Amino acid sequence: MAGHTTSNTEILIRSEVWSTEIKEVLQDTLEAQRYVRWMTEFPDGDLFTIPSIGEMTAQDYQEDTPIEYTAMDTGEFQFQITEYVSAATYITKKQRQDSFYSAELEGKFVPSMNRAIFKDLELHILKEGQPRTGNPAGYQVPGNLNLINGQAHRWVGSGTVGTNPVLAVEDFARANLSLTKAHVPAQNRIAIIDPTQSYVLETLTNLVNVANNPMWQGVIESGMTSGMVFLKNVMGFDVYMSNYLPLCGADQSGTSETIDSVASGANAVGNLFFSMSADVVPFIGAWRQMPEVDGEYNKDFQREEYVMTARYGTKIYRPENLVTVLTSTDVV
Repeated sequence: MAGHTTSNTEILIRSEVWSTEIKEVLQDTLEAQRYVRWMTEFPDGDLFTIPSIGEMTAQDYQEDTPIEYTAMDTGEFQFQITEYVSAATYITKKQRQDSFYSAELEGKFVPSMNRAIFKDLELHILKEGQPRTGNPAGYQVPGNLNLINGQAHRWVGSGTVGTNPVLAVEDFARANLSLTKAHVPAQNRIAIIDPTQSYVLETLTNLVNVANNPMWQGVIESGMTSGMVFLKNVMGFDVYMSNYLPLCGADQSGTSETIDSVASGANAVGNLFFSMSADVVPFIGAWRQMPEVDGEYNKDFQREEYVMTARYGTKIYRPENLVTVLTSTDVV
């Protein structure tokens, strides 16, 4: 008597079974565009000019003497559409015919290209205001406290893990002082920090003490946000986490900076502190062309091609509303 066993019907058994599901890489949330004042009036060209006016000063006056008339200071702020970015891919006719997953793959093209462009935007926004080559106007200077109204807007974290500089509660207090002396509103102040600094804060034994945050009577451990991961509130700053913060150095190249005799170390990350109140957000930007998709069949190469392009520009608008604290990522 004979029957079917794994040994005599091996040809009928698939040695490898493939799932109908495609695994995608994990992606974090991109939210820096929320901190930008987006300009909508851009009829033509690629240069945007905004006039600016300063303050007036009071003059001492004596009775029966002529009043002194003074003009307000005026100037202009300019930023340009500098970024022209693209993301493109294709699928051949043969691949479409032969691949079981071709439909699922092709369905991911446009979302993936869109993600690539907005990730590029995220990186550009968060690096604005940092040192860079070229025209330095309005940008922080590397290896310098970047004083505004007598207070630093760039320094190396005051805490340490081993010999590496990290964030401490003192840095939040100092950032508060710097922003307040620069006349930045106390409302809607946020800190965007690297995940390594989140770990540092979460392991500080004294952070639960209400003396660290008298404004809020303690550290708020939970909150609601649709954007970056909310951590807690420290010294009036809502603290968020991001993997896209700029590096130290003259062109965010990771070169160590020594500020006020304290070295950041190579590849230190710039943690950002500012107010996101709508009228004082630190960044400005404009789209010349929102992401657009073009697709066509290339008969010479027998493939379907997809191209997404976009044009935009970003710049630091209010440098007084930006504090950068450099910290090491080597904390564990």
